[in-house]
Amino acid sequence: MGIVSDSMYTQLKSDAEYEAALARVEALMDAAAGSPQEADLITLAILIEQYEREHYPIAPPDPVDAMLFRLDQQRAHTVSAHHDTM
Repeated sequence: MGIVSDSMYTQLKSDAEYEAALARVEALMDAAAGSPQEADLITLAILIEQYEREHYPIAPPDPVDAMLFRLDQQRAHTVSAHHDTM
């Protein structure tokens, strides 16, 4: 996985390296603050984010759809708040 030494990582270049990095992050999720494992976790998270941005881009929402979604959310919140006061 783009590993040069135990705690030195490089750019993820394949799906296999990406999957291995995800598995390693899962194993490091309980790393103690300030530990070398936490540093590895942070580094891998950055590399994974970079890989996902390049290989799995998310298109921005259509502006009209975004506004309609927001209106629906606001309406649902208003209805919920109204029911809570009854």
